[in-house]
Amino acid sequence: MPVRLTSLPLLALLLASLAIPASAKDKKKFSLPEYILRATTVLVVVSPDAGEPIDHPMTNATSRENVEKALMQWGRLRLVMEGEESDLVIAIRTGNSRAVQPTVKGGPIDQRPGTAQGGNGDIRIGGHQGQPPPLTDPTISPQNGPRIDNQIGPSEDSFEVYRGGIDHPLDSSPVWRYTAKDCLQAPSVTAVEEFRKAVAKAEQPAVPKKP
Repeated sequence: MPVRLTSLPLLALLLASLAIPASAKDKKKFSLPEYILRATTVLVVVSPDAGEPIDHPMTNATSRENVEKALMQWGRLRLVMEGEESDLVIAIRTGNSRAVQPTVKGGPIDQRPGTAQGGNGDIRIGGHQGQPPPLTDPTISPQNGPRIDNQIGPSEDSFEVYRGGIDHPLDSSPVWRYTAKDCLQAPSVTAVEEFRKAVAKAEQPAVPKKP
């Protein structure tokens, strides 16, 4: 039976709509912002929202050291001290072992000391003159000094990557994020390993389609 001419536009539209999902799927490619792939420096900080458990007050500081050592072993990014400009800022936060636990916020525990040890035994020495520029807008999140808080937080560790070189970088949305139980713990530090994999995948050349 011949197809009526009046039905051809409708038939063409139907075929086109069926082809769109397959085409979109073929073109889907993992990517990261170009500035992440060009980045050479990074600052690692404890998330401003994180609190230190009273019974383990160095939890976040230890996780930050684990992340820094893993980054130094990677060798792609150079670590900088607070107050220095960096291409990227990584904010870490250790998960809670309990649903609700008393924590200390706003204290000096998470402030950067003058020395940090690398994963291969190298020592990097640094510091800053005066008060470093805030990573968040103090008018939005004012610091009221050390205080005890009953924190209700996630049980998983978090690793968030932000764009550096801008005012108050932590007030923006993270450009890459990884959360998992104990992902900041040594010796594996799986958060850094997953970030390495994401960067490597984004740098892979696109595979040409077969004709």
